[in-house]
Amino acid sequence: MDVSRLDHPAPESYAHPCAWDIALPELTVPDLLERAAADAPEAPAVDFMGREYTYAQVLGEARRVAAGLAARGIGKGDRVGLFLPNVPIYLSAYYGAMMAGAVVVNFSPLYTAEELSAQVADSGARLLVTVDVASLLPTALEVLDRSALETLVVGSLGAMLPWTKRVALKLLGRKALTAIPVRPGVSRWADLLADPGAAMPPLAREDLALLQYTGGTTGRPKGAMLTHANLATNALQVEAIDPQQGARDVILGVLPLFHVFANTCVLNRTVANRGCIAMLPRFDAKQALKTLQRVRATAFPGVPTMYQALLDHPDLAKTDFSSLRVCISGGAPLPAPVREKWEEATGSRLVEGYGLTESSGVVSTNPYEGPRKPGTIGQVLPRTRVRLLDKEDPSRDAPAGEAGELVVAGPQVMQGYWNRPDAAANAFAEIEGTRWLRTGDVAEIDADGFIAIVDRIKDMIAVGGFKVFPSQVEAVLLEHPAVKEALVLGLPDAYHGEMPRAYVTLAEDAAASEDELKGWLNARVGKHERVSGVEIRAELPKTMIGKLDRKALMAEVTGG
Repeated sequence: MDVSRLDHPAPESYAHPCAWDIALPELTVPDLLERAAADAPEAPAVDFMGREYTYAQVLGEARRVAAGLAARGIGKGDRVGLFLPNVPIYLSAYYGAMMAGAVVVNFSPLYTAEELSAQVADSGARLLVTVDVASLLPTALEVLDRSALETLVVGSLGAMLPWTKRVALKLLGRKALTAIPVRPGVSRWADLLADPGAAMPPLAREDLALLQYTGGTTGRPKGAMLTHANLATNALQVEAIDPQQGARDVILGVLPLFHVFANTCVLNRTVANRGCIAMLPRFDAKQALKTLQRVRATAFPGVPTMYQALLDHPDLAKTDFSSLRVCISGGAPLPAPVREKWEEATGSRLVEGYGLTESSGVVSTNPYEGPRKPGTIGQVLPRTRVRLLDKEDPSRDAPAGEAGELVVAGPQVMQGYWNRPDAAANAFAEIEGTRWLRTGDVAEIDADGFIAIVDRIKDMIAVGGFKVFPSQVEAVLLEHPAVKEALVLGLPDAYHGEMPRAYVTLAEDAAASEDELKGWLNARVGKHERVSGVEIRAELPKTMIGKLDRKALMAEVTGG
């Protein structure tokens, strides 16, 4: 089943608020910033803990970064790594490196020295940008000593804050910051900046712009190669589906910018719309609620665990959400109780979307206004096509009416994996002359084009010849009023091959026993879906962006 409005015009209910084949400007990533600064130079691009940075300021510093990199011999095709939390210099470094023709490599601030060293080596990054935070700088210095990295550039967190916050930061002293050492290979942020003079290399939309490493859920992380066309187009696709383009746009930026979800939906999309990012260095529920009210945020992209954390916080009831128009959930399935409670508590709409690292961030979303279908990942973005392939034979379509592997084609789809042609070959299916990105997700598509993810192919549990989708069992568990979070794993069983086992956390002040939950669940699922047991835990492992980490739980449970 090829769901493509390019070939099969669909009813109006299938369309987003814009035409599916809408013409989008052909821009590079730096063009997004250049355009915004030309149109609204004095508009705030960033609000960082109360200090504003205008588009003119961000563009000016990005140009100085580009000049500084060029002066160090870094140019077309060289890799520049960002080992940063959400701080203002992220924008200058990101857009500036691309202006110089370099390829940005995002590194998670949660990486250990071993993890960071491995990805620095894999990417061939020559220069790394970080800040003088105690949790980051020592790690970066260790990587400088043990890798081929040439230069470490260190920014000052205190210099980016409002003066009132700088005073508080000084009181924290060594607990928060680490002194920037004077030694070979280490430069301060101010020393990187140069007066823009020499012409920068011309950029083509086909040029590589970003190496975005996958989360590593299917082995060692792979660097998805994303071009300027991939990233800029995806930002414009997301902007295009907003029925209130041009309206006041203040986005709560608590998703980490190093992650592809935030890179498109918080950073590039907001810049494309000349909006303001109310930026926080990390997610803290109290600080997020305070900031949302202070800046009167209009939008908030997050992952389900963030919404749950805000719902659980005592300050929720006294927070003014009247400015908040839409919230976008991604990264993990959105439980219906979370969506319902959030919308009731805040009066804002919470829609679920879907994307992958390999698709620059976004493939589909439920409409911001009008009809939607909870439990689905919505409809495809403009100029995006999807189809379902047979789960056993990806060379053919899934049988009519059956679920199949979701594959995607569109201008946001990556070029391949960095130095991994073998992995790239397996990531695509060639059908009728079109290269389709294999998502690994099993999906269903209804007559209106709404897509429902059934499960991950690799997560399916084989129980005596039957296929069990853990997400479906988890969805039933989440209907129990005492259950807050749930993960279901397939564990070895001598008779059935595998058996599902559930792991849950309980809602605050809720009481339920493991046997009670097991009996309640098994009475509501098919015989082959019944779990061997339910284990109640204080917490479940989460990934670096806060979604439940099935791989980590499996490794913990099995010792693998």
